[in-house]
Formats: sequence, structure tokens, C-alpha cells
Amino acid sequence: MNIGFDMMGGDFAPEQAVKGLSIYLQQHPNVAAIVFCIGDAEKITPLLEAYQILDKVKVVNAPEVIGYHEHPTKAFKEKPNSSIAIGFKMLAQKEIDAFISAGNTGAMLVGSMFSIKAVEGVLRPTIATLIPKLNGKLGLLLDVGLNADCKPEQLNQFAQLGSIYASTILQIEDPKVALVNVGEEEGKGNILSQAAYGLLKENNSINFVGNIEGRDFFADKADVMVCDGFTGNIVLKMAEGFYEIAHIRGFAKDEYMSRFHYENYGGTPVLGVSKPVIIGHGISNDIAFKNMIDLAAKMIESDFCSIMTKQIVPSKS
Repeated sequence: MNIGFDMMGGDFAPEQAVKGLSIYLQQHPNVAAIVFCIGDAEKITPLLEAYQILDKVKVVNAPEVIGYHEHPTKAFKEKPNSSIAIGFKMLAQKEIDAFISAGNTGAMLVGSMFSIKAVEGVLRPTIATLIPKLNGKLGLLLDVGLNADCKPEQLNQFAQLGSIYASTILQIEDPKVALVNVGEEEGKGNILSQAAYGLLKENNSINFVGNIEGRDFFADKADVMVCDGFTGNIVLKMAEGFYEIAHIRGFAKDEYMSRFHYENYGGTPVLGVSKPVIIGHGISNDIAFKNMIDLAAKMIESDFCSIMTKQIVPSKS
């Protein structure tokens, strides 16, 4: 099991990335994994030495960095020696089994789409986020920003991808799938929602339970919640803002509210591509980085991408 780790991605990289890697190796002393630390060797090698893990990893020199404000496609092309570009090159050439980064999200998506590409039959890859439930469980919301404009067929396929992820990685048996809408009744919503509902209802590969409203996100009505990326990203950013308010007002230590902290989950997977790709938050700290590695290992060990490839039902665009 070989994991590619972009050491330069994130506001607090590379130190927090190295610290997170150190925590992971301490918690998994006997893990059969090789972590390829991809980044500026002059900057990361002293840190790896300081945390006494240099002999436990492999350093891949990548002297360039794609900044957050750079154009993703242009930077990916013009900076072949960047940590993100080298990471995807290694992934495409099967030198690593998964790639994780908290760097430029756009560049990560460009790499996902054009370096390893979508699984055959997948119309558009999607990104998901975990939703903490009041009962202690987790739900999955997708898409949360990759596809702002969607077709009904794409929402139908997001439901399939989310269902496979929920059952394989989250270990939810026969996950309940719902369409995010402005009402529970069939026939509600805009043209996209109405058309998607019909496809979801006829999809025998998922356990479709109908529509849910925004107030149902944190209840147990659905395990997988499907919407277009425009809607999903607004929900995601509102939840992040709500957590920040809770933190400022002193409520973030509440057992339930604390589960909204991004560091608990590390990153979000790109679903629909042929290799595990995990995108982390730009402000990722050591715990978030550690959890990103954990998720990458879980996706490799479960053979998620092979399962997804076999189970996905092609949709006509």
C-alpha cells in the first residue's frame, strides 16, 4: 500500500503535514504502508528528521508549489514539478495507490479529471462531505461544489456513487438515499428536481426513500443526500460558518457540535475516478492530515475503486 502525500498543500504546510504524518505512524506502527512525501526536499527533510520519521518514509522532491490563487489548469500545466502535478503523475503511473492534498482544490480536480480520469460509465465525478447526525451516525451529502450545474442523470449517478461509498467506507447497510428538495412530496421542486426524482425512483441499484428538506439533514431520514453542487456547497459553507459561530460563542465543545469540526474527517474523496483522491481543507492541521491518511488507507484496503467500478450503473447523458 503506497500513499502519496502532498507535503506542501495547506496554509500550515509543511510542518502540520509532517506532524500529522508523525501521529499516523505512531498510531499505526505496524502498518504495511509506504508514505511518499511529495514536496520541496530542502524544506521537508529537516522536519522529517526533527520528528524522527525520515527513515520511515520516502521523499519525492517537488520544488514547485501551485498556489491557492493560481488558475488550476494553467498552473497544473506550467508547473510539472509541483507537488500536485508530481503526485498525479505517480498515481497515473501506479507508483502510488492513493493521493492526498490540502492544496489548490481546482488543481486537484484538474488532476483527477485529466490524469487518472473518470471510471468508465461515470458522467461526472463528484465530491461529498460527511454530515454528523444527532443519533451519532454520519450521513453523506453530495455534490458539494464540483458540479454547480447538473443534469437529472448526473444526480441519479451521484446517488449511486454516494450509496457505494456509504456502504463500503462508512459501513452503512443498505443506505437510504434521498433527494434534497423544497418539499417532501413527489412533484415538488424545480425542473431538475422533478426529473431527477423520476430517475431515482426507478433506480434499482439504490434504496431511494424520496425527498428530504434542509431541516432533515441531521435527522435519520437518509444516509445519502443528493443535490447539485451549487446547493451542496452553500449547505457546506453554511455548516462551516455555523460551527465557527458556535466556537466563538463557546458552544463548540458540545459533544454534537464538536463533530462539525473539519479536522475530524480530514478530507473529502473525489468519487467517480479510478484511484483514491482525497482533498483536504486549506487550513488543515495535524489531526486533519492524519485523518486524511487514515481515509486513504481505508479506501485502498477496502478496494473501494474496484468495487465502485463494478457496481456503477452507466447513465446516458
